[in-house]
Amino acid sequence: MIKKLIKIVKWFGIIFMLLIIAGLCFPTWTPKISNENSISELRKIKINETDIEVMIRGCNRNNPVIVFVHGGPCCSEIPYIRGYQDLLEKEFTIVHYDQRGSGKSYKFGTDYSDVTSTTHVDDLIALTEYIKQYLHQEQVILIGHSYGTYIATMAAAKEPELFYAYIGIGQMSNTIESELDGLNKCIEAAIEAGNTEDVAYLSDLESSISKGNQITPRNYVRKYGFAARNINENSDYLKGFLFGSEYNLLDAIRFYTASGKYQEALIMEALINPITDIVTEIDIPVYFVMGKYDCMTSPEAAEVYLNKLNGQAPHEMILFENSAHYPQLEEKERFYDWMCSTFAK
Repeated sequence: MIKKLIKIVKWFGIIFMLLIIAGLCFPTWTPKISNENSISELRKIKINETDIEVMIRGCNRNNPVIVFVHGGPCCSEIPYIRGYQDLLEKEFTIVHYDQRGSGKSYKFGTDYSDVTSTTHVDDLIALTEYIKQYLHQEQVILIGHSYGTYIATMAAAKEPELFYAYIGIGQMSNTIESELDGLNKCIEAAIEAGNTEDVAYLSDLESSISKGNQITPRNYVRKYGFAARNINENSDYLKGFLFGSEYNLLDAIRFYTASGKYQEALIMEALINPITDIVTEIDIPVYFVMGKYDCMTSPEAAEVYLNKLNGQAPHEMILFENSAHYPQLEEKERFYDWMCSTFAK
């Protein structure tokens, strides 16, 4: 009986190891779109002497192009985003990319410690120029999300002729003001829930956050529903890593390795150098799309920034009443309708 049990355990071990090896080596792709002029690509391109992973999807490659800049930092949305952009793919060609040193663009053994927001801005501009030529478009719509707005705002200000418009989703602004807004909302929620220990802990952080030494702890932001209300982004990542076709197990390891090594330095750079001090004028249409319950990036601080932002083109704030930090996903139908009414041909 014991020998039989040992044999079964060995077989389970062998099967488990084979599954791990298969997960590490499994080829990745993005599913085809069955339209005559569609595009569905997942591949690397050479940008500023480094390989960047790009996913391009759309039902008609002649539709307006969106270049989407992910947040985090180091948090690619390629693993799970396809399930949320099915509507948008009908009217737009959507370009996602893993930023230098993150996700599928992370190369083991390479040191990315010298990568800053300036590096990411230069990469974004070079990528946009490539996409314009590749898809034969005069301009593209630029969308940044969360930390991606830090990069995208600078790119829109630096090279406005590349872009038809800029959309900041979960727009960064005065970082300290934004973090304090989030902290106060978390404290209010903790008081309402009767969680006195949370109230005491969060209240003790006010001085440190006011000095720009840290951000509001994201586990508390999530706990009180100020990260996402209608989706579970952590579950989406896990499903994408395990069952999605765009990432395999090795890519997931790249994702977490890069985040662990380089995320904090990029966060602190943005905290010390708020975008409000860097960009004061954008001469293309600017839209800030914010979730009402967002405490990762404050909609109130973003609106203050938008009102102070100079430029010759219209600037507009759009508030999604039932969302937190991911309005484009939490209310994807409304976001699709807004995008179509604003930009679709």
